Amino acid sequence: MKAAAVDFQGVSFSHEDGTPVLDGLTLSVAPGEVVSLLGRSGAGKSTVLRLVNRMLLPTRGSVIVEGADTREWDPIRLRRRIGYVLQDGGLFPHMTVADNVGVVPRLEGWAPHETEARVRTLLAMVGLPPERFATRWPSELSGGQRQRVGVARALAVDPPVLLMDEPFGALDPITRAELQQETARLQQALHKTVLLVTHDVEEALLLSDRVCILEDGRVQACVDVAAFDHADDPVIAALRDARLRRNR
Repeated sequence: MKAAAVDFQGVSFSHEDGTPVLDGLTLSVAPGEVVSLLGRSGAGKSTVLRLVNRMLLPTRGSVIVEGADTREWDPIRLRRRIGYVLQDGGLFPHMTVADNVGVVPRLEGWAPHETEARVRTLLAMVGLPPERFATRWPSELSGGQRQRVGVARALAVDPPVLLMDEPFGALDPITRAELQQETARLQQALHKTVLLVTHDVEEALLLSDRVCILEDGRVQACVDVAAFDHADDPVIAALRDARLRRNR
């Protein structure tokens, strides 16, 4: 049995003022698995992501990434092993599309021709022909295009782990659906380990192998997507019933 790519072992986290966010959270994510985190606003979903790349450290417990506690990782090396996709793309406005995508390869000391080739490959992969988009500025892009660039940048040095924090939440429904399908296609090809924060049950079911519900600082329930429609866990059943009511 393969070791978990990301493993939360009894993780608690509180803000500096003592406000608790997570309380004994335990969750293992297998290599190549996509796990969606669902929960109310303030449930700690984004905190979970920040603990993975050591933007935060747990108050108690351990977060293990690729076999090592995040406390033991050099923060820069850890973050180069993890791609991060934000809701708004998080692009640098003073950089062109190509320069945004090539940030981490340049920091890693790649030769200019290697960086350029990787940027062109990634832009094509996310549906942005490089001859049309490489020299554009973020302000010249639509929301969906900015998000595609954000995905390309997150994949730039081929990290094994990808964190996605409501990546499509700010997009219109048509663009969101297109990017969800594109993301599913990319995952089939790339097999990344993914933690996806979302409020959208349909998105979670489309993109994930497993859906987990966060509440009261803990994972209250997890279910394989294939078992979602007939799982008897009361938390999952309540989510399923709410989904059915919305879809009527």
